[in-house]
Amino acid sequence: MENGKTLTCYHKKKNDTVVLKSSAEDTDLANQTDKSLVAGIILLGMLTAMVFEWVPAVVSIAVAALLMILTNCVRQTDQAYQSINWQTVVLIACMLPMATALENTGGVTFMSEGLIGSLGAIGPIAVLAGLYGITSLFSQFISNTATAVLLYPVAILTAEQMGVSPIPMVMAVAFSSSMAFATPVATPPNAMVMAAGKYTFLDFMRIGVPLQLIIAIVAVLILPLFFPF
Repeated sequence: MENGKTLTCYHKKKNDTVVLKSSAEDTDLANQTDKSLVAGIILLGMLTAMVFEWVPAVVSIAVAALLMILTNCVRQTDQAYQSINWQTVVLIACMLPMATALENTGGVTFMSEGLIGSLGAIGPIAVLAGLYGITSLFSQFISNTATAVLLYPVAILTAEQMGVSPIPMVMAVAFSSSMAFATPVATPPNAMVMAAGKYTFLDFMRIGVPLQLIIAIVAVLILPLFFPF
């Protein structure tokens, strides 16, 4: 009879019950925390090796992937596939042919010559600033990843035609494409907080445009110091 009453009580209140977690989840979370630390150390080592060019980038990535498997940070291939942002992979794969098309049709040369013709007489810093501005403008309306893929060849060709190092030009594209704050469609985080915070398009412009200008000035002045022409 007690079991019957208990069961009846459970049926009456089950709709008012919310299960937050179980003891098994606590154990899994503790294991995941330890593995996250190991994975973070491996990732940091890979990035350090790539930055200081101790080994080729392909080798450092392959070694990092192998260490992830040996340390059980990746236990199953399904887990690895689920961790990949396939939207980004497909986006980059689709934009690479477009960048190649721009290069083959003369679009890259046109943009590069336009930058050099208008700002080349002032100096490489002015050209870098122009490239930064073009990238910043593009990144407000299309994906920052796509913008970087499209303008990377322009940065390389511009540097080659001016006879300077391409590294500061490429870094300008990388920084500018990542600093997209002026529109809600510039990056996924902007779009995510727009609905949650009930922001409008003008809210992003009021805060994003001044912030982007400040970062642009700082980046254009500092990039040549770390990556000389």
